[in-house]
Amino acid sequence: MSRIGDRPNLPVSAARIALDIDALAAITEPGRPWTRRAFTALHRQGRDWLAERFRAAGLETRIDASGNLIGRRAGRKPGSGTLMLGSHSDTVPDGGRYDGIAGVVAALEVARSLADAGIQLDHDLDVVDFLAEEVSIFGVSCIGSRGMAGVRPPEWLERRADGITLSQGLVAAGGSETADPPRQDVKAFLELHIEQGPVLEAEKCDIGIVTAIAGISRIEIVVEGRADHAGTTPMGARRDALVAASKLVLGIERLATDLSLQPRHFAATVGEFAMLPNAANVVPSNVRLLVDVRSEQREDLDMFAAALKELCASVAAQDQASISLRQISDATPVPMDAGIGAILAGAVEGLGGRHRQLASGAGHDAAFMARISRAAMIFIPCLGGRSHAPEEFAANDDIAFGAAVLLETVRALDGQISERDV
Repeated sequence: MSRIGDRPNLPVSAARIALDIDALAAITEPGRPWTRRAFTALHRQGRDWLAERFRAAGLETRIDASGNLIGRRAGRKPGSGTLMLGSHSDTVPDGGRYDGIAGVVAALEVARSLADAGIQLDHDLDVVDFLAEEVSIFGVSCIGSRGMAGVRPPEWLERRADGITLSQGLVAAGGSETADPPRQDVKAFLELHIEQGPVLEAEKCDIGIVTAIAGISRIEIVVEGRADHAGTTPMGARRDALVAASKLVLGIERLATDLSLQPRHFAATVGEFAMLPNAANVVPSNVRLLVDVRSEQREDLDMFAAALKELCASVAAQDQASISLRQISDATPVPMDAGIGAILAGAVEGLGGRHRQLASGAGHDAAFMARISRAAMIFIPCLGGRSHAPEEFAANDDIAFGAAVLLETVRALDGQISERDV
């Protein structure tokens, strides 16, 4: 979807954005579009290309201790604080031509457009490519933004993959084994991202203003039955762990569907499923499920967890199975800044576009920047809602419109941040 032809006088260059995205996307594993994973030689090559583009835009460029590539455009009033824009340039395997890249390039275009117009902000402007937003070879994500916010677990440094530790990977990426203190100068953070869902396209809406980044709980369920001969054990005498687990999967779907009917975002997925002994002639004795639960409201996560516990007790009693639950991880939902959201909405309307509010079901660097700054996100439409796949596509005109929204918002924020805030 694109209606940019109706708005030919945007204060950004759509052509520059297209050239940058094409060039960065071309740095990919041969035959695997689009693959440029963090901590690989290709990711470093992409970073080198980005750093050159940052410098060409007049940005003072560095890599911080957490491995984040930062380009700074100095403000008129040194020490008054920083406005920050950015996303990430790493990808998942085989998918990610726009995921993250669009946000980094849009942020860079804001800096270039300010320079083109001869506008110097009062505040410093940082353009950031965060390190390893996607799940990395070390099995963890948002490494750079967690580091900048001061919440990266220290034990992560010892995680090992491909013969190196994360600590060594950070050094190879230009960072350090020793993290910087959490940033205290950031007054506002903005991130543009493709929606990774179908809502904006379906509603012919230009911009989604993110209300919250969903919290994510992962719950492991283990079902213990009894192994028996598949040919000789009567059907009524079995303790089949797979039958019990199947009832859980269907029950989880029902619970999640009911919660998703409310206006707030909610989703639950049984994403991992393993069975023992996994033999054709043996009644299954053990099944492990891993449930991924996402919501923009803490109470909905808690409500689902309580209902899931009741479901497990009910199925265990019906099927004479032993069922245990264990919370593997739990990240609380992160609301975005409503004040910046209002400024974003005004920018969209001023540029002649349509917007709506929606929550993000995926995690983003903005969730960690919100710990140290006011933070906000905008989504742009993506074709069919597809993402993390080779078919991922966003119209360049839609990206350019999003960049223009960021530009107008940055200018408004620069003027509105009060003396007591700085």
